[in-house]
Amino acid sequence: MASLPGVGRRTALRLVLHLLRQSDQDVEAFSNAFTRLKKEVIYCRECHNISDSELCPICGSARRDHSTICVVENVQDVMSIENTGQYSGVYHVLGGIISPMEGIGPKDIEIDSLIERVTKGGVDEIILALPTTMEGDTTNFYIYRRLQNAGSDIKISQIARGVAVGNQIEYTDEITLGRSIVNRTEFKG
Repeated sequence: MASLPGVGRRTALRLVLHLLRQSDQDVEAFSNAFTRLKKEVIYCRECHNISDSELCPICGSARRDHSTICVVENVQDVMSIENTGQYSGVYHVLGGIISPMEGIGPKDIEIDSLIERVTKGGVDEIILALPTTMEGDTTNFYIYRRLQNAGSDIKISQIARGVAVGNQIEYTDEITLGRSIVNRTEFKG
């Protein structure tokens, strides 16, 4: 249990104690659910999101804007953006970001398949929605350069960065505050 991300020793102990109080059938059903998950959930051949079929429901939807691809680090990011209800395009899940300190290079994540998707045609915009970290910015820059080198003339944008709703200006770091000033938008009361 200790190897599960986000599960500490106390949570793992509570789970074990809970399972020990359950019937054999319930514990077996719980175990089978994990086995089925591992066997039946796959990665979408197009965007690398999780799916129970070769093409995920987002990539398979005719209602989505397939000319706009939002590039994210992981599946959780897809879920977060989907929960906003504000995005109607498709995604590309990299499965990580470039991090030389952790030994993760461009070949270790799904950048080549993104370039292939773009070179097939039909893509008008790439939205980079990677973390606002040094590694995220490095990955953004790498993707930008790869798309330029591929002769792509599509629009490349990144999600807005700035002061979070509810934050006090005096507690905001200088980089975030500076980007907020530079990337300000027109006020429309």
